[in-house]
Amino acid sequence: MSTLKTDAIENGGAAVNFPANLKAGNGYAEREYYDQTTEPTGVTDGAIWWNDSDETLKMYIDGEWYEVSASPPPTNLGDRGVFGGGQSDNTIQYITISTTGNASDFGDLPTSNGYRGACSNGARGLFAGGATGPYLTDIAYITFSSLSNSVDFGDLTVGRRGLAGCSNGTIGAFGGGSDGSPLNTIDYVTIATTGNAADFGDLTAARDFVAGVADTTYGLWAGGTSASSNIIDYVTIATTGNATDFGDLTVGRQDLAGCSNMVRGLFGGGYKDGVGTEGTIDYVTIATPGNAADFGDLTVVRSWLGSTANNTRGVWGGGFGASNQNIIDYVTIATTGNAVDFGDLVNNPRGPAACSGD
Repeated sequence: MSTLKTDAIENGGAAVNFPANLKAGNGYAEREYYDQTTEPTGVTDGAIWWNDSDETLKMYIDGEWYEVSASPPPTNLGDRGVFGGGQSDNTIQYITISTTGNASDFGDLPTSNGYRGACSNGARGLFAGGATGPYLTDIAYITFSSLSNSVDFGDLTVGRRGLAGCSNGTIGAFGGGSDGSPLNTIDYVTIATTGNAADFGDLTAARDFVAGVADTTYGLWAGGTSASSNIIDYVTIATTGNATDFGDLTVGRQDLAGCSNMVRGLFGGGYKDGVGTEGTIDYVTIATPGNAADFGDLTVVRSWLGSTANNTRGVWGGGFGASNQNIIDYVTIATTGNAVDFGDLVNNPRGPAACSGD
């Protein structure tokens, strides 16, 4: 028996072409691959054929060619970022996240209330709760592709403000908030179907003015009141139940805002008791429980702001620093660093909610 060991194989510095059947190692792996317009013959089970004539991928199984198809995972992301409401404000405004520039008017929410929670499935954006007086149960929705006023969706199980929304692309969940006292409530809806929310479970601790992010599996809520919490909780969005501890923020704070690219979750801004307004941006890998790490800083320290994202950028808009702010700033989510100026909102909302879609 002969043994060949090598670190590299080259043909004059160029790639080496192997036959369609490539065998390697003890219990070798064999794969046949064909890229042609005519049906391959004399093949074995597991062979792959890219059909150039109709651009389909097929696999040979038990004497037949079967087309291979794949569906992308659901996503709540899009390039149209929308900011809704604010204290004494019912304005909905939008930006194109992949470019920079000032926001434009989208339409109106039904009432002039801030401190809502928002989420989306990529087609619809939901805005829930809020208050500057009574604590609202209202859930309103927009269709991202149509500039218009919001439409009634249904009601939360408990009227409250300072809640945060997140979504796996199908289910929208709203966690935390206050009806005069901090709550641990988590509600959920199916975003594609109007109707009232149902009880999902509870956060690990009652708190309001939290931030929410999600991927296709987990929903996270971070920060909040209760001595400027550093708590990050998570749930499996497809399965109702109580939240579990995920880790801690680098700085405990409330009135922050979160966004994600379905891989990383970012939490920006906020207010820390006894210290003041924060410009901190933290990040986590949503699929991996653990403490947050420092990402960078916002262009201007502020709290009560809104945040949204597409697959590449995270954006924060509005908020309160020394005064109400119309600032929009952004980061590239995959690379840590400080935020950069994006443009301005059409007004100065304090406590807007934000989401994105197509």
